[in-house]
Formats: sequence, structure tokens, C-alpha cells
Amino acid sequence: MKIYCMSDIHGFLSEFEEALSIVEEHLVEPDSILLLLGDHIHGGSDSAGVLDRIIGLQKKYGKNKVVALIGNHEEMFLRGECSLERSPSMYSYDDVDDNGEDYADWIEDLPRIYRAGNTIFVHAGINEDCGEDWEWDYDMFTEKYPAQLGEIKGVKEKVVAGHVGTAEISGDPNFHGIYYDGASHYYIDGTVMESLEIPILMVDSTEDKYYRVTEGGIWEVQPYNEDD
Repeated sequence: MKIYCMSDIHGFLSEFEEALSIVEEHLVEPDSILLLLGDHIHGGSDSAGVLDRIIGLQKKYGKNKVVALIGNHEEMFLRGECSLERSPSMYSYDDVDDNGEDYADWIEDLPRIYRAGNTIFVHAGINEDCGEDWEWDYDMFTEKYPAQLGEIKGVKEKVVAGHVGTAEISGDPNFHGIYYDGASHYYIDGTVMESLEIPILMVDSTEDKYYRVTEGGIWEVQPYNEDD
């Protein structure tokens, strides 16, 4: 299966649309899905529009083809700690109202993790100190900070996550691409509020390979210090 991943859209609808223009055509393929790793809202000018767009994609292709995970900003919304920004949008659906109640219902149903092949997909990370018992620490899935690097002891799978910007992880304020540590972690939060881009990672779960996808093509992701 080919899993096209994005994370940390943060209400930047036009940047989300630009990324979708690259990957949406693949959703008609039987072995491809779109996986959104959380923090769909809060930061840009149209959080509600981003949610409308995701809900619309799920209506069109099905929730098994367009999978959205919950992030810490969605949890903040459920706790009443942030609101949904809205700009005039071409996307609106009769079963989603402006008072946020139906958004809350949709968010509450979002899964916390997704697993395929040799990969764990999650918004923030897993408790790597727990080894094979990592699934019991639910808070880590959306709240883990800082990002952890290196081989995960006791866990054979790799982890794909967002939450922490790759500029911060790499120590390079100009780097907003996909960060691979050469061992167990791929991080894909490109800090859209600074870069105005949403990186796309494609995971081939059958071949256990990981690719950066752009309008110009696809390239296998190399460890950060080896990536040109």
C-alpha cells in the first residue's frame, strides 16, 4: 500500500490545497490512501475550511481512503482552549455547522494512531522507554516533546510523526523538509506558518520504503545529514 502523509496543516487551506493537487489523483488507485497526522487546525486563517475539506474528501473517497488522526490542537479545541478560524471558502457541507458542535463530534471520533506494514503513524510520537508496551501511553501520541531520535529499543517498527518542526529537530532554521534520523524516525512537520509548504511523505508499506513527494517527482528520503 502507498500511504501519502501530511501533518500540521494548522488551518493553512491554500497550502493544503497545493499539497492535495499533487496527491489527490492517487486516491483513485486501489492501493493508495491519504493519511493526515493531526493538528489540522489553529494557526492559519481557515481552520474550519481545512476541516471542511478533509470531511469532503472522506465523503468522496471514504474514511478508509482518507484517514485523519487527532493532534494536540484538536484536543485543545475539544477542551475549549482554541477556536476555529474561518475564511470565505468554497468548501462547506450541510452537516457541519459554524458553532463547532459537529466539528467536535467529528474530532472526537478521530483515531490516535495508524499502523501499516513496518510503520507506526502518530501525531507526536510514542513512549520509547516502554519498549513493546508503548501502546499504553496514550498521551505521548499527541503530546510527546521533544522529538526523539535514534533506534527505538524493543520496537521493530519505524515511527512517522509531526508535531515538532523539522527546523527545530535539525537545528537548521531554514530546513522545512522531511527529517529522517537514519534509524527509526521520520518527522514531517514543515512548520507551514514559516515555510508556507506542507511536506508530503509517501510510505510504500509493502516495500518498506519512504519517499519525499513534490510536484517535480519523488525521491527516497535519506538521513538528514546525507540528504542533498
